[in-house]
Amino acid sequence: QVQLVESGGGLVQAGGSLRLSCAASGRTFSGYTMGWFRQAAGKEREFVAAIRTMTTYYADSVKGRFTISGDNTKNTVYLQMNRLKPDDTAVYYCGARNRESYFDDPGRYDYWGQGTQVTVSS
Repeated sequence: QVQLVESGGGLVQAGGSLRLSCAASGRTFSGYTMGWFRQAAGKEREFVAAIRTMTTYYADSVKGRFTISGDNTKNTVYLQMNRLKPDDTAVYYCGARNRESYFDDPGRYDYWGQGTQVTVSS
């Protein structure tokens, strides 16, 4: 059974940092595109960042503040979030897609985690 489990969310003040983790199990995700998305209350799920092998992609809103990385030995993907803003408050989801195209489209992803809440206070 394929599982993606996010962790690392929490409450942080504006300007602070958090590191999210997404641990994958049930199969190897080598060669998959791994993405982070977020969904704020009352809004649609939006793309944050993605990684496939050594190639990374970022939404303009997080470029320069967030860094996505992966550890194939642990089958885990990370999202380091720095200089957090109240607008970053959302549930953050990890997804996996078996192709590189449409990396920013949540409807194209094959697997999802349950999400982890990130709240940034002003």
